[in-house]
Formats: sequence, C-alpha cells, structure tokens
Amino acid sequence: MSTIMVQGTSSGAGKTTIVTALCRIFSDMGYSVAPFKSQNMSRYSYASSGFEIALAQAVQAAAARCRITTDLNPVLLKPVGDYRSMVYLRGRPYGEMDASEYYSGFVNGVGIESSLDSLDRLIEGNDLVVVEGAGSPAEINMSRYDIANMRIAEHAGSPVLLVADIERGGAFASVAGTMSLLRDGHRDLVKGFIFNKFRGDIGILRPGFGILEERTGRPVLGTVPMVKNRLPEEDSMGSGPGAGMSSLPDMEADIDGIADAVRGSVDVDAIGRMISWQSSTS
Repeated sequence: MSTIMVQGTSSGAGKTTIVTALCRIFSDMGYSVAPFKSQNMSRYSYASSGFEIALAQAVQAAAARCRITTDLNPVLLKPVGDYRSMVYLRGRPYGEMDASEYYSGFVNGVGIESSLDSLDRLIEGNDLVVVEGAGSPAEINMSRYDIANMRIAEHAGSPVLLVADIERGGAFASVAGTMSLLRDGHRDLVKGFIFNKFRGDIGILRPGFGILEERTGRPVLGTVPMVKNRLPEEDSMGSGPGAGMSSLPDMEADIDGIADAVRGSVDVDAIGRMISWQSSTS
C-alpha cells in the first residue's frame, strides 16, 4: 500500500495528464491503482448513481481500471459566477459559497477531514494511489488553507514529483522558485522533476537540467513531449458551463498514447523505487 503524488509549478502544468499516464502504467504492471485529488475546481464533471465528481478523476479511474467512487475526488467546486462556486462534498451538493466562506468555514473543517478519510480508504484498498495536487504547492499566501498539496503529501508520507510546463517558458525558474519557497519539511518530500509539453531538440534543455539538479539536489526524471489526445481538459477557464457526463467516451487509445509517451520519456523505474512496496521487493 503506497502513494506517489504529482504536483505542479502552476495550474496547467500537466499534472492531470501525468497522473493519468502513471495510473495506466502501473495498472499495466499488474498493480491495483486508484487516482485521487482532494479538491478540484472544474465545470466538467462525471455524474453517476446519485453522485458527481470531477471528470478528470473519472478519466483517471478509467486509466487505472478502477471503480469510480466519490473517494477519488471528495471536494468538487463548480463555478457558478460572481466568484461563487457550488461545493460538492463526497459527490453531493453541500452548498454555494464564495471564496471567503469556503476558506473560513469549510476547508480546515469538513473539507480536510473528508479528504483525508477518502485518501485513507483508497490507500487501504489499493496497491498504489496516484495523488494529484492542485495549482502550486508554493502559493505561500494560501498555505494555511491547503488541502490539496503538501498537507496531503505529509499525511500519506508520499514522495512528490514536481511537473513544469516547458512550452510556456520560464520552466526552470518556476521549478527553482517553487523549491525555494517550500519550507524544509515539504521540500524534502519532492524527489524529482518532470518537464512536460516539450517540442524540439531535448539537447537544448540538458545544460539547464545540470544546473537545476546542482542547485536543488533533485534529479530531472524526464521530459514528456507534447502529445495530441482527446482527453478532456481538467479546468474550464474561459469555457462555457460543462454538462455532467453519465458515461465516459472510449478514450482507451488516448490513455494508452499518453502512457506510452510518459513511459518512453520518463524514468519510471526511478519512480517505482520511490514507492515503498517497489523498494521493499526490489
């Protein structure tokens, strides 16, 4: 029973895609796997049997070949406008809140309690839980309200992979800056970096990898190329309202495609060695 956590230097870094790929990779190895994201803000949801969770976690469940339950995403926020969201707790509407209500009255009470309960159940019932963070773990102005990043990693004792979007530029600075802003105990949980959405000659990046590894003491585990796929975006910024989906379209080819891309460009063996049951049996 173990976990591996994928965090990002920012929203849109590719956490969701990397988690999806790792779910399929370890499932292909014969392990029982489940995804987990404690808190997700998205208009895109999956609705079934009287509950609703983020669509991204339903897709990840398909990648992991596991049953879709509310434990995969215990807190879902669906924006409704005017800086307000409908909060879903364990798949059911809990109430409409603005940011101040959410942070002052929900996050550090029922929000974190439900999240940790769900994570514990998944850990108990699976060989591996692949955990996805939200936003960035270095949002130091909001650290006391964190229920999706390092607080989860601490609870699970999980190694953390930090993902950066190389396509947008500034990826090396975002990784180094994130590491510098993390407090010591949280920084120790980060075990390696993955650069995502790369186009071009990877040789151009290698001098930067060496400098980054020297300054942080952490390895670059791989650079994932830009992969075209039909997987739904997790976030809905700039999009219209997304309807709940009661069934998932056939995405097997797309899931296998991103899994193959990650398998071929990331040191999966090194990730396996971070996982306790892999280390104990190797």
